Amino acid sequence: MITLFRNFSKSKWAAGLFALIILSFLIVGAQSDVFSSFGPKHVIDAGDRSIGAPQFRADFERVRNNLQEQAGRPVSFEDMVKENIHTQYLESQTQRMGFLAWAWNAGIRPGKELVLKEIRQIPAFFNQVSGQFDQDRYEQALAAQGLTSEMLEQDLRDQYVASQFGAAVFAGARVPRIYGALLAGQALETRDGRWFDVTQAMAGTTPAPTDAQLTAFINENAAQLRRPEFRMISIALFNPGPNSQATPITEERIRERFEFRKAALSNAEKRSFVTLTVPTKAAADRIAAELRAGKSPTEVAAANKIEAAAYNDTPQSALGDPAVGAAVFALPANQVSNPIQSRVGFTVAKVTSVTAGAPATLESVRSALIEELRAEDVKGATYAKVEQYEKARQEGKNLADAAQAVGARIVQLPPFTADGRLPDGQPLNAPRQIFESAYALSKGGESDIIDAGEGQYFAVRVDDIRPSSLPTLDEVRAPLTQQWTMRENARRLSAKAEELAGRVRAGEDIAKVAASVNAPLVTRAGVQQSRETQAQLGEGVLRGLFGQGKDQVFTGQAQNGFIVGRVDAIHGASPALAAPLVEQVRPRLTQELANAMVETSFNAAAARVKAKNDPAAAIAALGIEAPAAAPAAPAVPAPAKK
Repeated sequence: MITLFRNFSKSKWAAGLFALIILSFLIVGAQSDVFSSFGPKHVIDAGDRSIGAPQFRADFERVRNNLQEQAGRPVSFEDMVKENIHTQYLESQTQRMGFLAWAWNAGIRPGKELVLKEIRQIPAFFNQVSGQFDQDRYEQALAAQGLTSEMLEQDLRDQYVASQFGAAVFAGARVPRIYGALLAGQALETRDGRWFDVTQAMAGTTPAPTDAQLTAFINENAAQLRRPEFRMISIALFNPGPNSQATPITEERIRERFEFRKAALSNAEKRSFVTLTVPTKAAADRIAAELRAGKSPTEVAAANKIEAAAYNDTPQSALGDPAVGAAVFALPANQVSNPIQSRVGFTVAKVTSVTAGAPATLESVRSALIEELRAEDVKGATYAKVEQYEKARQEGKNLADAAQAVGARIVQLPPFTADGRLPDGQPLNAPRQIFESAYALSKGGESDIIDAGEGQYFAVRVDDIRPSSLPTLDEVRAPLTQQWTMRENARRLSAKAEELAGRVRAGEDIAKVAASVNAPLVTRAGVQQSRETQAQLGEGVLRGLFGQGKDQVFTGQAQNGFIVGRVDAIHGASPALAAPLVEQVRPRLTQELANAMVETSFNAAAARVKAKNDPAAAIAALGIEAPAAAPAAPAVPAPAKK
């Protein structure tokens, strides 16, 4: 999973369009070189653009969340730094921001109408019932991602710049036919050859290993065989146990809570209305006039080539744009509003019906209030236990005695690693804070109270530590013997194949060499590179035949051992067959050329605006220590891809 991310992030063109996956990775600002030593230190600087530590951490948190979803387990910042994902991300973002800064200075700037049009076409912002753009869904979707409309608009502008620049490069690129001719000639070339299999029986098998050989094998593969450190801990839990009795809720408390929340529990006024949103006020004035003249919202929307958004029995609190909500709920039924300055243009609303609000009754909300009060009591009782526990700890009691004194439960967890995995490799279902706390303590150490959120508290005691270690020989003798024997047999087989190939290279006829080991000789003429040929002959044979020149000897791995072969003849492609293939591969070659041109342009643009990043500041922003073996380097220009 991390390898896939690493490979993706190394692609500069992919990095240029990275915002298509994760919205808004930018902060737009200005910085003067004269005052560069004042104020917060930026993680990335690219012309007039920069990313500070808080924004970098937030962006990198989104990357981590994506990795955790793909991996199905927790991924820490430390894990990502060890894999150098932070430097790869820094490089890609530095290059991307450098290109965008250069493009803005060069005058490549999409109009606001294009951006608004793109927003109104994003499916996530459409009402699932009406199929139309929904201002409230738009606001809710942005809020769920921690974004604002300004951030989204900036991101879409950047996407337009990158995609339009790339499209311009692609439009003017076309490789010469000779490029395709070279590939076609190679693809349709045929070869004649002979080869034979070298089996394990020819090379002999390795005798059983000694203990000394197996011990040496363990040491050679220590990195793979070493077991991780495991920790065994006890946890003091302060939440109610499974047999706890529910606290009775008095009628007085229920009535008191009802009076306190009566307004919020009542049914709010609801309205049905239609909104039409356009980029300019002039267009909104025209739409308002047409609606007041008696035209239906559907007719007006069709005439202005926009989508009308219908809302049925919607309370004002459900509207994401306060300006639209205030205007709609100030109108009588069957009235049309004046143009409203909304967040994505100008909106005109027509109210079709008004449903008056209804006050809540005690009986209708009694069950909900009881559950609410009971949950509060549980949290209160839990926090009271926490306070009593802390007082007992201050008096000198250890974790177990203090927990017993306040009625907290003690739970012992099975051994787990620093990343929360059990000895069988399965993840332990527990909050991340438990793993972090356990590995921050020494044996016998006891943590302070840890707040896990939502009224959950716990304390950790490290009962035992099982250090990282190599297995003993007796523990892994059987599988280790198997692996050692396989390796030694493979070495014997490879050596035998090289011995036989050496005889052929020395001038001995390959047929005689094959006969000397009782191996059948395979002779083929007109072999062509294709998937069918590879499936029939094997990858080792095909690679050997087309990886050597005429009269050259080759060796390679086969299904049951090794092969030794010789290239007898090479036949060039027929022009009549190669010509059509030339035109077939030319578009693909053109695309690869254009991709390389775009990457080069991104590199040059970033260099022009002197885009740079600071890995040390990035690590500091993540709140972790830099690896001792590789201290963070000072800010340097983003390297150009070779």
